[in-house]
Amino acid sequence: MKNAGLNIKEKLVAKYLEEDSVKPQTKSSDINVLLNRIELNKKNESRKKLYFSAAASTGLILFGLIIF
Repeated sequence: MKNAGLNIKEKLVAKYLEEDSVKPQTKSSDINVLLNRIELNKKNESRKKLYFSAAASTGLILFGLIIF
């Protein structure tokens, strides 16, 4: 009976000593999330272009006023 008690104890301890098995997770992508990300990227890019062109034109105007 003493050996049976040791086996049960070893099994319980072994359960906690086992490393977690890596379960392969399937990568899923929602098409709506991807489309929304593309739309936001386009919007941000157009804003950056607008800010750059406004800064460039302001710089040209100031440069023109200083020279003439």
